Amino acid sequence: MVRYVYDFTEGGRDMADLLGGKGSNLAEMTRLGLPVPPGFTLTTEACRAFLETGSEPAGLWREVSAHLAALEASAGRSLGQPDDPLLLSVRSGAKFSMPGMMETILDIGLNDDSVLGLAKVSGSERFAWDSYRRLVQMFGSTVMGVDSSRFERSLALLKTLRGVQDDVRLTASDLAELVETYKNLIHLETGDHFPQSPAEQLRRAVMAVFESWNGERARLYRRREHIADDLGTAVNVQRMVFGNLGSDSGSGVAFTRDPATGRPGLYGDYLPDAQGEDVVAGIRNTVPLAELERLDATSYDGLRTHMRTLERHYRDLCDIEFTIERGTLWMLQTRVGKRTAEAAFVLAAALADEGLITPDEALDRVSGDGLARLMFPRFDTDSTGTALAHGVPASPGAAVGAAVFDSAQAVRRAAAGEKVVLVRQETTPDDLPGMIAAQAVLTSRGGKTSHAAVVARGMGKVCVCGAEELTVDTEARRFTAADGTVIREGTIVSVDGSAGAVYAGPVPLVDSAVIRYLEEGSGDGGSQYVVDAVARALARADTVRRLEVRANADTPEDAERARRFGAQGIGLCRTEHMFLGERRELVEQMILAGTDAEREKALADLLPLQRQDFVAILEAMDGLPVTIRLLDPPLHEFLPDPTELAVRIASAQARGEDPDAHDAELLSAVNRMHEENPMLGLRGVRLGLVVPGLVAMQVQAIGEAVGERLLAGGTPKAEIMVPLVGDVRELRLVREEVQRVLAEVSRAAGVALDCPIGTMIELPRAALTAGRIAEEAEFFSFGTNDLTQTTWGFSRDDVEAEFFSAYLDKGVFSTSPFETLDREGVGRLVGIAVAEGRAVRPDLRIGVCGEHGGDPDSVHFFHTAGLDYVSCSPFRVPVARLEAGRAALEGTEGSDSR
Repeated sequence: MVRYVYDFTEGGRDMADLLGGKGSNLAEMTRLGLPVPPGFTLTTEACRAFLETGSEPAGLWREVSAHLAALEASAGRSLGQPDDPLLLSVRSGAKFSMPGMMETILDIGLNDDSVLGLAKVSGSERFAWDSYRRLVQMFGSTVMGVDSSRFERSLALLKTLRGVQDDVRLTASDLAELVETYKNLIHLETGDHFPQSPAEQLRRAVMAVFESWNGERARLYRRREHIADDLGTAVNVQRMVFGNLGSDSGSGVAFTRDPATGRPGLYGDYLPDAQGEDVVAGIRNTVPLAELERLDATSYDGLRTHMRTLERHYRDLCDIEFTIERGTLWMLQTRVGKRTAEAAFVLAAALADEGLITPDEALDRVSGDGLARLMFPRFDTDSTGTALAHGVPASPGAAVGAAVFDSAQAVRRAAAGEKVVLVRQETTPDDLPGMIAAQAVLTSRGGKTSHAAVVARGMGKVCVCGAEELTVDTEARRFTAADGTVIREGTIVSVDGSAGAVYAGPVPLVDSAVIRYLEEGSGDGGSQYVVDAVARALARADTVRRLEVRANADTPEDAERARRFGAQGIGLCRTEHMFLGERRELVEQMILAGTDAEREKALADLLPLQRQDFVAILEAMDGLPVTIRLLDPPLHEFLPDPTELAVRIASAQARGEDPDAHDAELLSAVNRMHEENPMLGLRGVRLGLVVPGLVAMQVQAIGEAVGERLLAGGTPKAEIMVPLVGDVRELRLVREEVQRVLAEVSRAAGVALDCPIGTMIELPRAALTAGRIAEEAEFFSFGTNDLTQTTWGFSRDDVEAEFFSAYLDKGVFSTSPFETLDREGVGRLVGIAVAEGRAVRPDLRIGVCGEHGGDPDSVHFFHTAGLDYVSCSPFRVPVARLEAGRAALEGTEGSDSR
């Protein structure tokens, strides 16, 4: 028989699949002997069963009732009893943290009778009515579907009528009046009454939490964070403890280290006379956690002890929620804390130094995505001027965009291609779409543990919270700084998430400290500790990785930068880029040639230019392989736009002049070469087979460049790659010509030329016939951009704009197949090609040179698939190095894949 409910004393941190992250960690803290209010967890299996059928699974409520009875017995009180009620919280808790994305209901068990008993037993009438109004508000919005803003407006109106700004200044009678207002609002909106039965409250609250798994914001968050939709959430039912009992009570959120920087110390926020949701929501500005030492030294010392226990037990940064009820400390939650990219690297290095984790575990706890964020530019502090305001540096980075004041506007403007900054007094889970769309988030309330801060850090989004100098007026769509400056919607602002500063207008950007380290080999000042941590992670990755990392580079400058960034060669040198600019005229001559002699002259004129390009790149990469791809794009791409030519000709005719003869000739050539689908037309190997002399000229340039470098004492390692091969006979024909030309150059130069000849695998037919192609190819390189297009039947330039957003919204894609490799389809073709190619040629070198070569998830796939190297843009080389190291750790002892 399936079991659906577990007491906190029965679980542990290794049961997150079943009990969710929150439930398993509550059980773990209970096992450690920490002060955790007792309770029980309804499993993710119960949620999945409910979502599949729309009703609770058989036997679930019998188990809940049994655990509730045990909880009541231990408390000596029953749920909602009139004279001294046991009150419960009902909270979601999925396997992976989804902060604020699902529902929470507090104070279950209060009704019109038990609120009076709570007032009497607590000695605080105000506390009792404050707890009751929280329940009615949460239950009304979460369970009964009333728009939460209706409750908020009622509360705001009451505060205005009473002339107060903070909730804590409302009296008990004020709050009792508010409860009635809320109940009437529920009846007006739903036609139903707020339930007075505590048992009904509990049952409906549990089902509402289950249902919230499929809520819009939860689905959006899972899509953003790549969390599976079929996991479901657990539900934690726990005895309430109260932080809103007066000045000797309060709630807070703490981190065992700074989640923004990774540096040691006690970090967090505390709010006296408040419940936990007040802290996270940011509706009142908190005080630093250190202030708790002055307010309640005993609880502060106890909290520090528990935090040390948890960090050493979890061997990681811990995020902790706690409540103090009249001087008694209670631990309500812990989890491995979300952190910025900077903090991830610094923390991993520090924990390794402290002996809590191994060097391999330290590598596994950082990521290529995080490293990429650290490589982003930052603001030039010498050019920032005076800040409009300062707040809490909640999530680092630099962002510039137009100020917008609601989530929907952020989404609309971002969809139109505009960069925006979402400005709010505080964010709520409903703001998630706007937070995703925005470049940065700015709030006037809240601290490092507010909703905005926690979610932004998890997404790597720039964020400044608690900028109290700003008066944010979302209705008027503007904010006002302390000096009177008014920023209206659409005005450009700059947000510095590292310094916690906000500026009017755009601020210039400069290279990050990590980029300067990669370029120059040294860090600077306050960023040195981050640079050191990154350097250690990269060094460890280079030690353990099997995959080589090369770069896609077409110029000596790119090649030199790639080498500084750690590239072990060039995996793709695109020769077509060498035909642009001033050389386009020679290419035009080759295309327009009417005779063999004219074409041969144009190719002869291109030869020395192409040779010098190769000499410079081979010199920059001396001793390392350089894979040179022969001309790939269709020739019409080197000709002017036909519309532009037609306009020039028509304009001349309109003026009564004869059109330029060259323009007319070019237009005729463009029209003659027109193809309905040029990316599947005359390009790649097909050009080499039908345009006489083209392959010979390029190979001669390569061979002469290699010979020149050899004679100069260099160690050139050129490889010649034939693009878009679909049949082995195509490659055989080109290979014969390449070998003939290389032999001629070798004889003329008096040096031996060893240039391996291989092909790109970028067509499904090439992948499916890789065994035959390997008979002629000494290496394969997967062109995953075109392989993705031809496998899916997509024209990338068209489909990304036309329907990719709809496919992402509908769940057809979890990510774009052009960003992260489609493992099921394209990946299967890669696997077939690798297996069949090496079956014929066991020493076949295989790499990838599409954009996927720098994508972290794809790098892991290529490692598993048995490739020898990945190749990516120079700026992605460090990312690929790091992920290649992490990929090598997967499945090995000591890896901490969380």
